[in-house]
Amino acid sequence: MTSEFNGVAELTEVMRRLRDPEGGCPWDLKQSFESLLPYTIEETYEVVDAIQSGDMAAIKDELGDLLFQVVFYAQLAKEQGDFVFDDIAAHTANKLISRHPHVFGSDAERNLSDAEIKAQWEQIKQQERTEKNARGSVFEDIPSQLPSILKAAKLQKRAASVGFDWPEAEPVYDKIEEEIQEVKDATEQAHIEEEIGDLLFAVVNLARHKQVNPEAALQRANEKFKSRFQNIEQRLSEQDKRPSDCNLDELEALWLQAKKV
Repeated sequence: MTSEFNGVAELTEVMRRLRDPEGGCPWDLKQSFESLLPYTIEETYEVVDAIQSGDMAAIKDELGDLLFQVVFYAQLAKEQGDFVFDDIAAHTANKLISRHPHVFGSDAERNLSDAEIKAQWEQIKQQERTEKNARGSVFEDIPSQLPSILKAAKLQKRAASVGFDWPEAEPVYDKIEEEIQEVKDATEQAHIEEEIGDLLFAVVNLARHKQVNPEAALQRANEKFKSRFQNIEQRLSEQDKRPSDCNLDELEALWLQAKKV
């Protein structure tokens, strides 16, 4: 435990030195909450890539880069007199304790079933949202900049938490078929875009009902498509050809072969 706390203390001291007006790093001194956002997003995706690669050294490295982003924001807040890194950690610890009475609460609370724990979790989160926002909207604290698929899933989950949801997946299939037909019927470009959006939203809803993370599912589909098409490129390269040298029937035949790999 001691070495972990020393590591955090060392990192925060490094950050303080980087932001020191006398002898600090010119680049770090120019940064603000807003200017760091692109780097934070980039580091988050790099953590995802490292985890998916299974390379533990890379995971440690990228988690460190992401942690540095948190330390950077904490240093900026400290300079403004708002909060420090320890405030972030303490607030998060208290929040987690509050959200996990089945771990930190009474004996009765620690003996809840999985379904009861899930219901309790949603109730606690809803109470937190109500306390944050006088209107108590279930959508109020959903980040506006979430990727669209994740945002759709979160909107649907929040609506479902207050009872606005189908009890099973069957009506979702019907809704998807309805949306497909509406895409076919649309003629103006703006209307086509709207209907395709509705179709995508319905597919995300199906993923939620099937307990599938739609972002992860689409990412796997992306990687599968990429791998299969690269197989086609490799086969054609061995013949000194490119995909653009082939017609669609030839590419389709190669695609079917790639699917068997």
